[in-house]
Amino acid sequence: MDQNCVVWQPDGVCVGTAAPLPSWNLTDLYASPSDPRIEASLKSVQEGAERFAAACKGRLVQLSGAELAEAIRTYEALQEIPGRIMSYAVLLFSADSSSPAHGQFYQTMAERVTALGTKTLFFTLELNRIPEDVLTEKLQDPALAHYASWLKDLRVFLPHQREDVIEQLFMEKEVTGHSAWTRLFDETIAGLRVHVKGEELTLSAALNKLSDPDRLVREEAAKAVAEAMRRNEKLLALVLNTIAKDKAIDDEWHAYPHPWSFRNRANMVEDDVVGALVEAVKSSYGRLSHRYYALKAKWMGFEKLEYWDRNAPLPADSDKHISWDKARDIVLNAYGGFSPELAQTIKPFFENNWIDAALRPGKAGGAFSHATVPSVHPYVLMNFHGKTRDVMTLAHELGHGAHQLLAARQGYLLAGTPLTLAETASVFGEMLTFRSLLDAEDDPKRRRIMLAQKVEDMLNTVVRQIAFHEFEVAFHTERAKGEILPERISEIWLDVQTRSLGPAFNFAADYKSFWAYISHFFHSPFYVYAYAFGDCLVNALYAVYQESPDKPGFAAKYREMLAAGGTKRHKELLAPFGLDATDPAFWNKGLGVISGFIDELEKA
Repeated sequence: MDQNCVVWQPDGVCVGTAAPLPSWNLTDLYASPSDPRIEASLKSVQEGAERFAAACKGRLVQLSGAELAEAIRTYEALQEIPGRIMSYAVLLFSADSSSPAHGQFYQTMAERVTALGTKTLFFTLELNRIPEDVLTEKLQDPALAHYASWLKDLRVFLPHQREDVIEQLFMEKEVTGHSAWTRLFDETIAGLRVHVKGEELTLSAALNKLSDPDRLVREEAAKAVAEAMRRNEKLLALVLNTIAKDKAIDDEWHAYPHPWSFRNRANMVEDDVVGALVEAVKSSYGRLSHRYYALKAKWMGFEKLEYWDRNAPLPADSDKHISWDKARDIVLNAYGGFSPELAQTIKPFFENNWIDAALRPGKAGGAFSHATVPSVHPYVLMNFHGKTRDVMTLAHELGHGAHQLLAARQGYLLAGTPLTLAETASVFGEMLTFRSLLDAEDDPKRRRIMLAQKVEDMLNTVVRQIAFHEFEVAFHTERAKGEILPERISEIWLDVQTRSLGPAFNFAADYKSFWAYISHFFHSPFYVYAYAFGDCLVNALYAVYQESPDKPGFAAKYREMLAAGGTKRHKELLAPFGLDATDPAFWNKGLGVISGFIDELEKA
């Protein structure tokens, strides 16, 4: 199959091709897995970590503020080098997880980096044991005050911290525990081949067929994906059960009260804030997804939608192929209309091959922006099929990329943001791109279609992700009583899908195993609510932008928010915009934007 073909004759002959899609150039990290700098760096960190432990272990409470700041700087440098190596290993593996050499390199580096990590593990544990009053006094030193937010975040985990030897054991077993099982998931999914209309497709390409205009193609693709999931559900259920049990052991030893508690702590977001978001979305299923999909069924002339119609294009939707160059221009212009400086921030991704958009076997599905380390730059992975949704995905991931680049100035320890805030820039980038396209469209019918597409994207980001969260809550809660059979996992999946999507759908039995390809369930349990958090937050933030009489001033504050990286929490970051996520009414503001779009569609 020619992945660059954009025009096909009925007999299957390609008569129009596009320029090859970009593949990333990873040489800014390392030249190859055999690059001698990798071995030299590992040796340097090994020696540096030993010197660091000899100089600091057991002495932190005695150090002055300035001396402690210097120790943190040394620790930061020792963390960044392995971070660079693992970034390279992850990106290689993501680009082609079917390569045994890439899998071997990834696992070997993970094992060696983990071994190095145990040598400096004492540092954060010992930092947390410094009495609060003593640390407060040390923080009077400006050099140490620079790390105040990092130290504060670190101490969130103090109640869950155990003896050094126990924490070391958990760190060392990670490579044969969760990491090993997610590798098995990745390699299994990457190796799947699905047959649709005589074509042998990767899972990513087959899932893309679920948005094909031809309903028969969608149905065949859906059933082919369902069959692939059914063939592998026993293995994937074992993987998911094992990951959940591994997590439960970790949670019990660290005294986390619920399976989702660690994620909330890591996101630096209060349990009640997450609970308020989840309840607000669940209580809005009727006015959001149920109402919209009833409209969609009516527009498509169906009494009921099948599950393979969820992402179907609407009648009269001519979602023509969009070239890569056109997609680039759309996104750059949208970002530039909001902030020329922001457009300049993302421009190097296109100019320097920091994006891998090509379609090929073995490549990871979905999309991400990997921050790597502050001394290099992020890399974006996506699978570009030339659809409008792919343009939105590009805008989304470049939002992450801009955020990561701007925050890099904070350094390795302070650049990273919690997942809840990490989705802000990405979703905002999507909104900018959508608004620019909508404002440029004069045809009322086309505007309606674009608005409906945006509603569907928002429902996928908010309703679908909260339904995923509910699946995880139910699964992990039940898993505490024992291993769950694939049939029962499928029952949980169908239950949350039925409640969230509503009565407009028929859910055929073969949909029951679609949980098995959702990578977040395996890689990052309880990650998914961050998407809904980010979408609702951005809806409220964008409303402030639209109402702002000083749009350049708003854009400047927005860039400052991104540049803060992990130095501030959501309350501090949103305060300049007059927003507060702890206010129960906050989430309904964001959800009201989606509901308002559906109101418009009902009137159209």
